[in-house]
Amino acid sequence: MAARAGLNKNNSGEWTASALVLWGNSLRVAVKRIMQEAKELANDPCTDYSAAPLEDDIFEWHCTIRGPAGTEFEGGLYHFRILLPSEYPFRPPAIMMLTPNGRFELNAKICISFTNYHEELWQPAWGVRTAIIGLQGFFPLKGTAAAGVGAIEYPSGERKRLAALSREWVCPRCNMPNIEHLPDPPETSASSSGSTSATGDASSEQKPVQNTPADPAAAPSDTTAVTTQTAEETQPAPAQSAALEPRIIARPIPLVAPKPTRPGAHASIFTQSFTPPRTPVPPSLPASQPTTQPTTREGTPQPALAAALRQTTPRRPPVLLDTAICVLLVLLFALVCRRVL
Repeated sequence: MAARAGLNKNNSGEWTASALVLWGNSLRVAVKRIMQEAKELANDPCTDYSAAPLEDDIFEWHCTIRGPAGTEFEGGLYHFRILLPSEYPFRPPAIMMLTPNGRFELNAKICISFTNYHEELWQPAWGVRTAIIGLQGFFPLKGTAAAGVGAIEYPSGERKRLAALSREWVCPRCNMPNIEHLPDPPETSASSSGSTSATGDASSEQKPVQNTPADPAAAPSDTTAVTTQTAEETQPAPAQSAALEPRIIARPIPLVAPKPTRPGAHASIFTQSFTPPRTPVPPSLPASQPTTQPTTREGTPQPALAAALRQTTPRRPPVLLDTAICVLLVLLFALVCRRVL
């Protein structure tokens, strides 16, 4: 209550000391913030808007914005005022349009979410740049979204006409046209000049240069030289250049599934080459008849070493003969035992 009472005037209508101190502190904060934003906008200019405070009153800013592209305001330049309170940035500014535009009333405070009509929505982190960008975004709104205090609705043709006239509109306070406050981007002028120079170069290249020789007798020789040079330039490239170029021939690769094979037996001593001892040829056989290599039951020849072993080892008697001999020996042994006993 004491702090609040200090903000009021006394009975004689003069400000109290505490009120002057608080007002001085808030004014100091506002001036510091305004100077900081003015420096930032000067060091970081934008091609869509320009803003600066007045020399005699830093709480009043004059700004110029460019009409949004793709709308009836495209190409227009609009000048307006931003009035900052002494409690800035803790209270929002007020915006008043000065250039005829067909969207907002002239010299009237506009009701937008970041103006003094909606102080409850204002945030101290916002600033003059926020207000400028927000106002530019409110230009193309139509219908219910465009309704509000200070908003008007003009036909599209009238807005386009006012946009064309706004470029040369002069502010009575600044005494400068909008085109000087916010010149067109340099890219547009550079591209137009570049296209003009390119057109001039093309036209100059298309014009033939005719040189009239001083000596009429020298004219046929010059014509012959030009003709020869043209013929040489139009000759096709030699065939060697075509031959040097790599030629890639795409051949289809057949996809053949591999046939399964059984693993063969490892080489051993029996599969190695072996030369058996030569046996004399019986006289009954002719000398010209070659000896054949022993084969297996399937008809395939046996290894050389196995054949040699079979030839050197004697053949065993049949099993029946061995059995008969054993039986006779047993009987003989039984007879001898019977006589002895």
